[in-house]
Amino acid sequence: MADDAHEMEGDAREMEGDAREMEGDAREMEGDAREMEGDAREMEGDAREMEIVHLLREVAVELGLHSARFANRNGMHPTDVRALIALMEARRAGTEMTSGRLGTLLGLNSAGATALTDRLERLGLVRRVRDTRDRRRVLVEVDERAVELGWDAFGPLIGRAVELLRGYDERELAAVRGFLNGVRDAATEAH
Repeated sequence: MADDAHEMEGDAREMEGDAREMEGDAREMEGDAREMEGDAREMEGDAREMEIVHLLREVAVELGLHSARFANRNGMHPTDVRALIALMEARRAGTEMTSGRLGTLLGLNSAGATALTDRLERLGLVRRVRDTRDRRRVLVEVDERAVELGWDAFGPLIGRAVELLRGYDERELAAVRGFLNGVRDAATEAH
């Protein structure tokens, strides 16, 4: 019985500590809420800028849905599509890609990157090739089949975007480029 009393006393002290911690959390949340209210009032003054931010969010959602539909139609996971985009970008830039580097770009561990590469290879969308300078190293290259699939699905969208950009002069294109580079950098820094 004495043991039960000691245990109950310990539980009570632990609950008191939890209650104090919860009170501190509540005060912190109140401070956060006040800060967010201030931020919201400040953002209301930036209506033009916020309109563009909201449009950018809508574009990101639509592109994500387009990509998901493409993945679904072709028996892929959304990560597979991101991998193919990374591989196509590496090809365009003339950079080599290993499975490990691809995994790092996509936030995958080594086993995940290997499974992804295996899956894409089974689908006939990538191939593994030995590095000609270092035979121990294996590179991952995008196959022409993946490029064709990508153009079939994304070509019309890319064509429309190019058509829209042709309507801008050099100064306007520089502004668009600067904005998109800045948003990309901010997104990269955010994680």
